[in-house]
Amino acid sequence: MKLLKKYLLHTFSQTFFPIFFTLYVITSIVYLVKIAALTSIIQINFLELLTLYSFSIPTILFYTLPISSFISLILSISKLSNEYELIVITSFGLNPLRLIRLIFPIILLITTFLLINNLALVPKANFLNKSFIEKKKKEAQFNIKASEYGQQFDKWFLYVDEKKDELYNDIVLFKQEQNKDTIVIAKHATINNNKSSLSLNLQDGRVVEIKDKLSQVDFGTMIINNEIKQSKNINSIDDLILYWSDIFTNKNKMYRFNFAILIAILPLVSILYIISLGFYNPRYDKNYSTSIALALAVIYLLITKKVSNEFGIIALYSIPILWIISSYFAYLYKIKRYY
Repeated sequence: MKLLKKYLLHTFSQTFFPIFFTLYVITSIVYLVKIAALTSIIQINFLELLTLYSFSIPTILFYTLPISSFISLILSISKLSNEYELIVITSFGLNPLRLIRLIFPIILLITTFLLINNLALVPKANFLNKSFIEKKKKEAQFNIKASEYGQQFDKWFLYVDEKKDELYNDIVLFKQEQNKDTIVIAKHATINNNKSSLSLNLQDGRVVEIKDKLSQVDFGTMIINNEIKQSKNINSIDDLILYWSDIFTNKNKMYRFNFAILIAILPLVSILYIISLGFYNPRYDKNYSTSIALALAVIYLLITKKVSNEFGIIALYSIPILWIISSYFAYLYKIKRYY
């Protein structure tokens, strides 16, 4: 039995890694193109590009690992069937249900990793990705050039007459709101980057407000802060629980929670489909396992996406139950009555 387990694992690895790496590379290219598109907004070097890509890895695994695992398991068993090895194995008393027990540890390991990845690593990576991009966007606002119009600092339009090293001379800021317009004029200004905030320090100027009437205030020093928005980081189990704690009041987060779990358990709830599609007699049956596996994966993704978005928490138990029931009928029709 141990030798058979090793042989099944070897067969699975031969099928899994080519499929997984192909899907991984294709998905990685898509994400690298998205990252490259950011260069029109922010300036990043090669090391920062790799950093942004590393933040995308959990999301790439989110989509590629469950699908490649599901298809690979079917193709692995299908390969054994095609080479008459499963017929020999069943002739020695190993029925399909006992075969499920042999591949179950592989499926359980993949599902456990996916649950950790989808529920913990993906939110963490998304936080780091958003924080990095937000910081680079804010830093880009500090690339202020003299005698150029249309420059912005947070909600302020900004014009600088002269720049000498880190000192800006004769600076004008304008902000338009619903009920009033505000103009700030200063002789000198400097910029400070304090990690969580970017500030514009103005010296010797005045603030002019135009509302129902015109008002003016002179100042010696004025600081305009541009805070970098920070969401809650996930550094511990408590942070993770807190992050998902509002799923019942936040529809978008409920959808992401459902989708994360349902995608992770795809190989687990499809065990009977894996056996039903992979187990066949090559002498009498044609092998359609690849096309049917792809079709089932697409159907599962579409149903999961639609039902999770429309029915909230109900999707978390209704989809697995209905999927298992449908796979059981496939198992009864195709496998149980013959083996």
